[in-house]
Order: sequence, then C-alpha cells, then structure tokens
Amino acid sequence: MEPGKRESWRTTMLLAYQSLGVVYGDLSISPLYVYKSTFADDITHSDTNEEILGVLSFVFWTLTLIPLLKYVSIVLRADDNGEGGTFALYSLICRHANVSLLPNRQVADEELSTYRLEHPPEAAAGQRSRIKDWLEMHRSLKTALLVMVMIGTCMIIGDGVLTPAISVFSAVSGLELSLSKSQHEYAVIPITCAILLFLFALQHYGTHRVGFLFAPIILAWLICMSTLGLYNIFRWNPQVYQALNPVYMLKFLKKTKKSGWMSLGGILLCMTGSEAMFADLGHFSYSSIQLAFTSLVYPALILGYMGQAAFLTQHHDFDSSYQIGFYVSVPEIVRWPVLVLAILASVVGSQAIISGTFSIINQSQSLSCFPRVKVVHTSEKIHGQIYIPEINWMLMILCIAVTVGFRDTKHMGNASGLAVITVMLVTTCLMSLVMVLCWHRPPALALAFLVFFGSIEAFYFSASLIKFLDGAWVPILLALILLTVMFVWHHTTIKKYEYDLNNKVTMEWLLALSDKLGMVRVPGIGLVYTDLTTGVPANFSRFVTNLPAFHRVLVFVCVKSVQVPRVLPAERYLVGRVGPPGHRSYRCIVRYGYRDVHQDVDSFETELVESLATFIRLDAMFRSSDDAGDGAAGSDVDYDPLRERRSSSENALTVVGSNPLRRRISYEYDDSHDGASSVEIRVESPGTTTGGGTVELVTAPPRVVKKRVRFLVEETSPDVEDKRVLEELHELCEARESGTAFIMGHSHVKAKPGSSLIRRLAIGYGYNFLRRNCRGPDVVLRVPPASLLEVGRVYVL
Repeated sequence: MEPGKRESWRTTMLLAYQSLGVVYGDLSISPLYVYKSTFADDITHSDTNEEILGVLSFVFWTLTLIPLLKYVSIVLRADDNGEGGTFALYSLICRHANVSLLPNRQVADEELSTYRLEHPPEAAAGQRSRIKDWLEMHRSLKTALLVMVMIGTCMIIGDGVLTPAISVFSAVSGLELSLSKSQHEYAVIPITCAILLFLFALQHYGTHRVGFLFAPIILAWLICMSTLGLYNIFRWNPQVYQALNPVYMLKFLKKTKKSGWMSLGGILLCMTGSEAMFADLGHFSYSSIQLAFTSLVYPALILGYMGQAAFLTQHHDFDSSYQIGFYVSVPEIVRWPVLVLAILASVVGSQAIISGTFSIINQSQSLSCFPRVKVVHTSEKIHGQIYIPEINWMLMILCIAVTVGFRDTKHMGNASGLAVITVMLVTTCLMSLVMVLCWHRPPALALAFLVFFGSIEAFYFSASLIKFLDGAWVPILLALILLTVMFVWHHTTIKKYEYDLNNKVTMEWLLALSDKLGMVRVPGIGLVYTDLTTGVPANFSRFVTNLPAFHRVLVFVCVKSVQVPRVLPAERYLVGRVGPPGHRSYRCIVRYGYRDVHQDVDSFETELVESLATFIRLDAMFRSSDDAGDGAAGSDVDYDPLRERRSSSENALTVVGSNPLRRRISYEYDDSHDGASSVEIRVESPGTTTGGGTVELVTAPPRVVKKRVRFLVEETSPDVEDKRVLEELHELCEARESGTAFIMGHSHVKAKPGSSLIRRLAIGYGYNFLRRNCRGPDVVLRVPPASLLEVGRVYVL
C-alpha cells in the first residue's frame, strides 16, 4: 500500500485477511509452547492454582502492553514511506540526523520523493537540535547506534533458526498423548526434522504459488484455538477470567520468588512474532494490520490461553510436567484434526520468519552491513519475495542441529525467548530516538516511552539471560558470529571508501596526463564502476598510466544505496559531465533504496545510454537558454543552476527522468540477421512531418548482427539544436554499437604496519576471507564476464 494513500474499507478488510498468513503466523502458534516452556523446570503446577493463574495474568498483560499498546498503537506509526522494521527506523534516524558512517550522502538525495522529512516547530527547535548535534558530533555514538541495529538484525536471523525449530517441534509433540513414551521419543525428532527439511527445500520455489493457502490455515487455526478456549472455559472453570487482575502477578512472584522470575523466560514467548507486525508493514497497511490484530488475533490468543488455564486449574494429576501444554486441553475426539491443523499453522509461521530473515539480510547488504550474497526474486508480480540460497541452507542446517541437539521445548524456548526480547529492546531504543529526532516530540515523552516499555522488556531479558547454560547461549553465540562478520565487513567497506576518497584524482590531472602520454581513445563505451560520487578513482588513474588508452565514451558509474526504502525509476539516475564536453566523459550515479530490486545488466545498460542521451539534450537546452539570458529559472527540470558557470564541474548533476522530455526521447533496437549494422539519429521538431531534421549514418562491417539505434528528440525551439549536440549523440550511438566494457576494481586489503593484532586479523584475514568466498561485485551487478576488465589494487588500511 502506498504511503499517504487512503484505502477503502474493502481493501482494508482484504489486506487484513491476507496479513493473517504473512504477519501473524508466528504469533498465532505461540500457545503451543508457552505453558510447556514456563512449567518446564522452575515452577510446578500445584493444587492451589496460584502458579497457573499468575502465569495467565502475566500472559494477558504482556500481550496487552507489548503487541497491542506498544506495536499496534505506537511503533506501527513509525513507518518509512510505508515500510517497517529495524532498518526502517535506522533509515529515518539517518535522514533526520547525520549519523550514517558511510560518507556518501549528497544534497541531491534529499530531493527524492521518498526522502520525507518533518521539520521541527520553531518553539522547541533548540532543545532538539542539541540532541541531534550531540549524536552527530560523537563518532562513537554513531558506531554504537549502528552496532545496536546490527545486534537487532543478528537476533532476527537467530530467530529464523530457532522459531521454526520450536514451532514445528511443539506442533509435532502432540503425538506424545497418542503414543507411548518410547515411541514418542523415536518419532517426534525424525518427523520434525523431515518437516523442516521439506520446508527449507521448498524455499527456492517461492511462496507465491501456495501463499493463498496461508491466510485460510491461520484463520482456521485461530478459530479452532478460540473455540477450544471457550469450550474449556465454560466446561472447566468459568471464573478463570479473574486471573486477568494484575494482583495475581504479584501473588505469583511472592510465592515462587526466584524460580518465578526465571520462569518469565517461557512467558515472554507469548509475544513471539510481534515484531513481524512492524517488519511486514510494507506489504500491507497500518489500518489492516491493526484491524486484524485487534478484532481477531488478540481475542483468539487470550481465549486460547484462558482455555488452557481453565483446564489446568481442574487437572493436577499429570504424570510429568511436559504434558502441561496445549494438546492436553484438547478433547480426545478432535485431537488428531487439531494436531494436523497445528502442524500446518507451524509451517506457515516458520515460513513467515524465514522470509523475514531473507528480507533483513537483503536490506543489510544494501547498506553495506553484510557480505554480498545471491538474491533470487521468486516472483515477477509480487515485489519483495526473495530467496537467498546460501542463507537458506545455513538456516536449515542450524535449525535441524538445534532440534536434534536440544530435543525439548525447554531449551528451545530459552534460546528463542532471548532472541525475541533482544529485538524488542532494540526497537524500543530506536523508537525513542525516532520520537525525538523525527516526530519532534518532547524528550521527556521519549524517555517515558523508553523507561516504561524498556523496563518491562529488560525484566524479561534478565530472566532469559539467566538461562544462558540452558539454551540461551545459542542466540548469543550466533549473534556474536554474525555481528563480527557484519562489523568487519561494514568497517572495512568504510575504510576502503575513505581510502578511495583520499586518493582520488581530478579530471584536470587526467587531462594533463593525457597530453603527456599520448592517450588513445578506442571505440565503445567504458563503464568505470566506483564507489565515489566525485573525482576520478585511483584505480582508473593507475589503469590509464600503465595502458594509455580508454574508450571514446567514458562513464564513471556509482551504484549506491540511499537511506530510503525505494527510489522511483524517474529519479534513479543522476547524470553529469566529467571534464569538458569534448572529452565525452560523464558521471552517472544510480541510486537504489534498501528494498529496491536491482536491474539486470541489459535493462541497466539500455537505460544508462538513454539517460546519457537525455542528459545531452537537456544540457544543450540549458546552455542555449543561458546564452539567451533566460537561465534555468522557471524550468520544471531538476537542474543545477551553477552549471553555466562550471560546465565541467564534477558536482553539477542532473536528475534524468523526472521531466516530460524523458517521454519524448526513445531508444530502440531493431535486430535482424542480414550482416549489416545501421545507426539512425532522428531529431524531429514539433508540428512538422518532414524528415529534414534527420541525420542518418549507416555502417556495414561484415558478419555483424544488425541493430538500429534511434533517438527521437522533440525540439522546443529551432535555436536549441546544433551540430555539437547531433555530433555528441551520434558518437554515443556509435560507441554503443561498438560495444560496452565494464571496468571494475579487484581489491586486496591488508592492515597498516604496526596495526594491532585484532585489526590485522579482522582486515587482513577476516575481510579477505569473506571477499573471496562471497559473491563479487561483478556477479552482483550481473556484468557479462566477456565484457569485464578488472584493475587490481591493494588497500593498506
């Protein structure tokens, strides 16, 4: 749903229904394992029922305060152009305060349609600016903020390992009431592993083929769970609603003391999946997610937990504590259908968290916080459905290892609970900054939000952390490994960028060097990939120094990510000249958001050449208007007003695609196989039907596939078009016809002499190991191997 667009009630209802399978799968199946994890070791279910009623009271208020009050009422409003999640909050903060560690921010980025800022009122601007300045002045605070975001990301990935394991295992554990103990031990683990193997093996097909089944399964599960809850309440204990009184929480803690506090690690599992409401916001809308939770999911969960508690208050004669779970309260006559439905619901919930893990990793690598991995888009129609093969198989191996290693809900619950609560703590801290920097609320209000929700989550976090030896070490170990990988990659990427920035050369130096070396211009287009937004990269200067020749048309291409979820296609390209017009050198900055889909090389190359042709035409128009004394004022085209005074300046860039002229310029191919090649440039004036403005060049090299490249440029005045523009367009056509070469840097990184041991290990070994074993930039950008030219360079950081 596009931000700011008001949907009809029918659309809201449809989105609310669809969100059940995507957003609420994980949260809906939590009743399968909450009571079982809570009563695993620390507390027992006594005849007084104080323990079960206290746990029910904790569950009710936890669901009310965290998912309902915090997420649905507050956090969901902190969307980034309709997108949610950890990186959406970080993106909002980076746009309102200069806290990003990667120094590639440009003023032109602030003109993007999705680069929305809320300007603070004048009344409290001074107080807020002090907080903003405090963050911007201290690099250590910027690093701490990024590390906190990375920790949250690592725990989400850890949740992608633990949630499928505990969900499927808990669902399959319903067999314990139908099999003997020995049969149960030999059956549950293999069945669970088989389901997990099947689930991960199907990921590469995508979910769009079976996604229509997700919502009906979760809807049927919620109806089944609430119906069983109502049955147990009226059948066993209609007075169980009294446990919703918070006094029962105090009675619980007073009686159980330390063991009750430690059991909170199981209780917090009732809000597993709450973060998905915010993370999946971009696929739905605020009103639809709010409607689905408040009208169906929340009541069904409360009824489900109350029904289990009502049954347990009248039953105390269990053989062992592991039977204090969901299935024991299910009537035997419907136990098998409920078991099948629970397994299906657990698969849907696991699918949601796996897809969320793919999404968060894709966002991380877009912002240079994760090594480059293969991202496969499984659906051409549905945006955002992706599959990452390497991550998928790693998740599968770890998930099965956790299942086989722990073999019980207790240890899995301890591990999953710590991952869940850590992500929520990170969201609370980021939200407090968003309230101050983006919403411009008083700092006291943000502090109250942080203290209230942060203290609740810290209470649960402490109870989970104390279970370190009983399973909580798993997410901590995973987070440490992933955090090390992410920090090393991001830190070295920044240092490489700073190194390139400090060693770049100017176009004036390159032009002076060309005269000394007798530089040769060969036919074709040379695309020089660089991370720099200004200047000539050092690897290219090294290239031309050793081999004094480069292509007739030279384009310095910078593909960068902007702190927005998506960049509109009409605003994607920033084009400018590098050097004088006769040098035929350009700069093109291609901007992507952290949720954008990167183009394949064919469409990118076509659009790039089209953008260059558009820029040439626009540049001539502005030069002509400047010569006439009109300047660029009043034009609806995004243009640097200083262009006329510094036509060769590297900072003068034009947004190509955000103006009506874009639609009047076409670039077409006409392929045949008769062995000739023709290039046609057509310039047509409005209102004319003759071809007097057409310049045609035909070249016919032998045995070459014929292509027709045509530019149609609508003339606004007869004085604008001149021979120089036609000549430049003609050279661009010829260069495109001759072929395109992709010039990229091949880097090796090593630490400076005298660096610490940790730095030498991280940069010299860690980063180089990741670089060699992950996908290279040429693979990520889909560069044809036959057209690739790599320039080696050693970075001493």
